[in-house]
Amino acid sequence: MKKIILGLSTICLLAFVSCKENAAKKIDENKITAAAERDAQASKFPVLEFDKTEHDFGEIEKGTNVSTVFKYKNTGEAPLVITDIKSSCGCTVPQDWSREPLAPGDSGEFSVKFNGSGANKVSKTITVTANTEKGKELVKITAFVNNPNATQSAAKTAQ
Repeated sequence: MKKIILGLSTICLLAFVSCKENAAKKIDENKITAAAERDAQASKFPVLEFDKTEHDFGEIEKGTNVSTVFKYKNTGEAPLVITDIKSSCGCTVPQDWSREPLAPGDSGEFSVKFNGSGANKVSKTITVTANTEKGKELVKITAFVNNPNATQSAAKTAQ
């Protein structure tokens, strides 16, 4: 029995050793270079830099339509693609942005319209979805919305 186990062990050892090829000979240098270039490109992202990240409309009357423009620049090393811009509610409408890739160093802009809804201090967030490293960038608008009807009602109640 010992001879059988010893014989099988020897055969297995010879099978493993004889099938071994030099793995270094199978490496294609062209594929290594292509993979290194691909990995270097994958680590480069566009950087979305705004001229301002918040705009304050100041004091406005309820129902007054106001708008502002957010300007941005691609300060990264890859083309910037903005896929979507959404606001935190329906009273704020972002529009007029380019869906075309923006080359490094180039600039763009989009407008944001606010319909003056709400009361007192109002703050709305606009989310810019792009191919940046974070994937989402935020800008904000604020306003103090006066309601003239509420002021008149309060004055009548006080009398």
